[in-house]
Amino acid sequence: MSKVTVIGAGNVGATCANVLAVNEVANEVVLIDIKEGLSEGKAMDIMQTAQLMGFDTVVTGVTNDYEKTANSDVVVITSGMPRKPGMTREELIGVNAGIVKSVAMNALKYSPNAIFVVVANPMDPMAYLTLKSLGLPDNHVIGMGGALDSSRLKYFLSQAIGCNANEVEGLVIGGHGDTTMVPLVRLATYKGVPVSQFLTPEQLEQVAQQTMVGGATLTKLLGTSAWMAPGAATSYLVESIVKNQKKMITCSAMCYGEYGMNDIMMGVPCIIGRNGIERIIELDLNEEERAKLAASEAAVRKTDQILHDIKAL
Repeated sequence: MSKVTVIGAGNVGATCANVLAVNEVANEVVLIDIKEGLSEGKAMDIMQTAQLMGFDTVVTGVTNDYEKTANSDVVVITSGMPRKPGMTREELIGVNAGIVKSVAMNALKYSPNAIFVVVANPMDPMAYLTLKSLGLPDNHVIGMGGALDSSRLKYFLSQAIGCNANEVEGLVIGGHGDTTMVPLVRLATYKGVPVSQFLTPEQLEQVAQQTMVGGATLTKLLGTSAWMAPGAATSYLVESIVKNQKKMITCSAMCYGEYGMNDIMMGVPCIIGRNGIERIIELDLNEEERAKLAASEAAVRKTDQILHDIKAL
């Protein structure tokens, strides 16, 4: 039996719970929110598709009752204020730090062995805050950002090439932010063939830029943060944990020397399995890519410092 708790029944949390159910990632999914009736209503709505979609996962909604989340294998934290048009992820840190720390500690009381997946923005600092606050092993706290950013990269690559997105491979590393992520277009492939054989350097640069502003583009179009791809990307990451798939997924992971970084959570390629982050993969980056990653690290550290300044840590 497997159990996943999703904290926050907003758009991202509810979408994540829905994808987890439809794909039967876990036997039980608990959707919890502080707003009375919200999680119950969304869980009921999801369950009313069970016969239509043919899944057996049981989704339950509860209001602020963490006892119902007991013995979860994975706890997903999506709660927090969503990003508004023109607002950077970094501006969210003051509001969301208190929310994330509180819900994480409440969940830990009842699921001390759970793997925590942090989605709340700004994601890298929120994952760092969760790890430091809970005192869990480094591999038990994962920031979900790279899975989404990499999916967006593969989408834009497939659009530029004119091919099936499922046949494109590519990774985005670095911070989960419009100016901090590092799309590794040089290493991307289409059916094992470097995408540079299909796209010009100018086209590849355009793809990289589209990926970096992918979230902001959707926020401008939608009037709020995106939720379908973020929810699905979170479910994708959770599935690799619950089913011990050992997929290589870019995640925000605590680094101690990898890529020359120390005591910081950043997006790096990880092998994800039942123990959470089972291994960090160090890619052979060129000088330009390393410089971009270093700049990303500096930006994330600047945001992490805010956590110290507001005494959240």
